[in-house]
Amino acid sequence: MVRTPQWPGLGRLLTVSLLLTTTPLAVAYNLDPNSTGRMPQPVVMWDILANSPMPQSPSQPLPSRWQKICSPSTMATNPAALQASCQTLITVCTTSTHSAARLEGWEAGAMMGALVDYWHYTKDDSYVDLTTQGLLYQVGDTNDYMPRNQTLTEGNDDQGFWALAVMSAAENRFPNPPADKPQWLALAQAVFNTQAARWDTEHCGGGLRWQIFKWNNGFDYKNSISQGCFFALGARLALYTGNNSYADWAEKTWDWMVGVDFIDEYWRVLDGAHIGPNCTDITPYQFTYNAGTFILGAAAMYNHTEDHKWKDRLDKLLDATKVFFTGPDSNIMTEVACEPVDRCNLDQQSFKAYLSRWLAAITKWAPHTYDYVMPYLRASAVAAAKQCVGGKNGRMCGLKWSQDKYDNSTGVGQQMAAMEVTLSCIIKNRAAPVTHDTGGTSKGSPGSGGEDIGRDQPNGPSYKEITAGDRAGAAILTAFVICSMIAGIIWIFIDETSDKTPMQQFRGFHSSATASITAFAAGGWAAAVLHRMKGNPEFNEKTGSAVGSASEPSSRASGDNNPAIEEAPVKIGHVRNQTEGNHQRRLSSMPLGWPHNPTLRGSTVMEPGQERAPSTQDLDGPRQSDSEARHSSASVSSESMPERRERAE
Repeated sequence: MVRTPQWPGLGRLLTVSLLLTTTPLAVAYNLDPNSTGRMPQPVVMWDILANSPMPQSPSQPLPSRWQKICSPSTMATNPAALQASCQTLITVCTTSTHSAARLEGWEAGAMMGALVDYWHYTKDDSYVDLTTQGLLYQVGDTNDYMPRNQTLTEGNDDQGFWALAVMSAAENRFPNPPADKPQWLALAQAVFNTQAARWDTEHCGGGLRWQIFKWNNGFDYKNSISQGCFFALGARLALYTGNNSYADWAEKTWDWMVGVDFIDEYWRVLDGAHIGPNCTDITPYQFTYNAGTFILGAAAMYNHTEDHKWKDRLDKLLDATKVFFTGPDSNIMTEVACEPVDRCNLDQQSFKAYLSRWLAAITKWAPHTYDYVMPYLRASAVAAAKQCVGGKNGRMCGLKWSQDKYDNSTGVGQQMAAMEVTLSCIIKNRAAPVTHDTGGTSKGSPGSGGEDIGRDQPNGPSYKEITAGDRAGAAILTAFVICSMIAGIIWIFIDETSDKTPMQQFRGFHSSATASITAFAAGGWAAAVLHRMKGNPEFNEKTGSAVGSASEPSSRASGDNNPAIEEAPVKIGHVRNQTEGNHQRRLSSMPLGWPHNPTLRGSTVMEPGQERAPSTQDLDGPRQSDSEARHSSASVSSESMPERRERAE
């Protein structure tokens, strides 16, 4: 399903590109992942982008502002600027000329989280107003990220990504919204409250469904990302507020995930299952963002509780993430469920951004993890930078970091992932997330979100409740319409000139239709047998039947060049117009010369009251040719009326 936000600034495709070059014509970039200097102000500003777009090809010169930042004089006088600006230069831009798709609702929330991270790492406030506007635009009428423009197709994971973004804003002390607007912490609490009320114990003993409303595809599916967002949000709220009620829900979510084997004995986080078979038909795919949410939540729970069991859980989850790192040294982040087979969809192309973001974040809550995760993040950042040489401008990032050559894949997910993994390299010199007791300033509202608790219909026009009378009236009207249609069909097929009764005609039609269908089926079976005897090189392994090439035009499958038809023992002119012994047999039963012979038509001139009895000659005698009939007609017309009367007597 496609979920498209309508808010300003992200109405068009957001792309986050890495301009990791030292000259306009550079074709590769070597990132220094150990750089911890101040990150630069991005070279492309939102307010000048419309008038100064990115170059369309590497041969075009960079705008003057870009040239100034990477000019030789800047490099000579300020080596730090070279390292910080020209080696880890991050640009955030929008463009309509290269839009392949609009952001889905959840990915827009994830993008807002990336912009909060960007501000936290770079201290560049160029995008603060834009980010604030975006985070507030989608809060909805009840300030819990269930806006009318998304609610019809919104899932628990969609809502959860927005909550995680504002939670990061509260933890990193992102500038607070105006006092008359909902605050970051209050928004996160509202989402948590609505989702806790959706905890479904009727099916599979608990858990959140993927979708919020029952008409959406996926309402019968409980997936790990919905649980992971809820788990991480609860753990972070517990850490920030000190309220153990949130921690209790996080613990409950973890226990349920383990109980249904979504986190299995090998500490793999599997995708989910359907409620029909009681969540036993587990989809075994492993995605980076599923693992990332539980790693993030486990680290927050460890910091909050200081309980060794959470450290043990965190370490085992981290060890299981080795599956996501490939390449010659098994240290480059890869979306293993789809990248190797080139099947990553738009959603999956961004997943590595979130694992990168959250692996960096846990090093502040669980410092012992720093030495474990940073080698992976640094190696992945270097690999990602080598992919950022594609697109029409020569600076767009690809998906497959494990290969040195640009993979011709460009999109918002790839750009966001490359930016996040690059930012993660300087996490050590950045401040740790704050709590309410350690400098947090965001105001909360523990009871927010109550208006959406228990709601199973989206906000919109209210309709009166359907009564028994309404149902009865609908049934009567439906029956009337069906009967009218049947009567109309019968009337169409009745022949008014026939001597048969309507019932007899209907029975005759039924038997004729049955015979036609039987004959058609028999003919199709015979054609299929002939086709199979002919042989077909393509074979459908799933069904065991021969099939035509999917790339062939459909017209070819409908009869053109059909071997069964071409090779059937049929010769034109020797089917219906000849009998045995090659004696000619006429195609028509009408008298020869019809309708040109007036003696054979009902309009022949006769005396009033006189009847002409057909003779044996007319019925069974030799038939005239067309020329004979025309000659006979001329002879008859040349006679006078008395002569014709005498001939008739």
